[in-house]
Amino acid sequence: MTTTDIPRKADADPGRTVSKKRTRGAVSGGIRQAVSATTLLWILACLYGLPVLWFILSSLKPASDLFSYPLTLVPHHPTLSGYLTAWRSANFSQFFINTTIVCVITTILTVGVSCCTGYALAKYDNRWLKAFFICILATTMLPGEVMLAPEFLVVRNLGLYNSFAGIILPAVLTATGCFMFRQFFLTVPDELVEAARIDGARELSIFLRIMVPLSRPIMLTLAILSFQWRWNDYIWPLLMLNDPNKFTVQIGIQSIVGAQNINWSVLLGASVISMVPLIVIFLVFQRYVMGADINAGLKD
Repeated sequence: MTTTDIPRKADADPGRTVSKKRTRGAVSGGIRQAVSATTLLWILACLYGLPVLWFILSSLKPASDLFSYPLTLVPHHPTLSGYLTAWRSANFSQFFINTTIVCVITTILTVGVSCCTGYALAKYDNRWLKAFFICILATTMLPGEVMLAPEFLVVRNLGLYNSFAGIILPAVLTATGCFMFRQFFLTVPDELVEAARIDGARELSIFLRIMVPLSRPIMLTLAILSFQWRWNDYIWPLLMLNDPNKFTVQIGIQSIVGAQNINWSVLLGASVISMVPLIVIFLVFQRYVMGADINAGLKD
């Protein structure tokens, strides 16, 4: 055999060349998809963020510049007069304390009740539990306004009118929270529960020592959502409370609005003040909302 008869490396393994080309094509295609998805997300973020930015910057404008033509995004003469007037004209410190009490207690009860309910619906095979889950989901099909009258009558008959308990108790069980926990616990392998039972663990111990730690991301997510729902709630506290010393933040903001005219600078300042706790809560807890390794207790 002469040297010309020896096959070249590329000719000896043509499949490897084709595989390399396919790999390069897949990588380039993945990069293009990632870039297009990132670009779309940035566009959506700008569309959602622009009204919020306009809202915050408008709160720094004097009342005379809010409706001046042409409209401007950046205030020419920034001022904090709207914030100061809003804080002085309303008892915001008491409003914040009242709303914090309602939000914290309701959030703790909502997370606990939803976690227990979701675990029972996911890990126990019972037809009555399935019917109960369908009834819970059915409540999402009714507008909230339809349920206001019967809820008000029940709370009033229980003697909870004009109290924080009357605001907290109807909001404890939520269909969203039960659904979130049920769907999460369905992804937890049943072998993990069976292994704990074989080791002699009781049902309460399995729930508290295994299921609750695994569901921490869902608990934190629901806690953030529940705190936000209760902080922004306006209609139900307005119906339940008539004592100004028990008003929540949203009712306090409404009290700033005059009967004849609206001081938009003060109203915008009060609205931005009410947003601060929600932003702080989200920034503090967002790093804890991460995926959990539900297979950590199982062998391969």
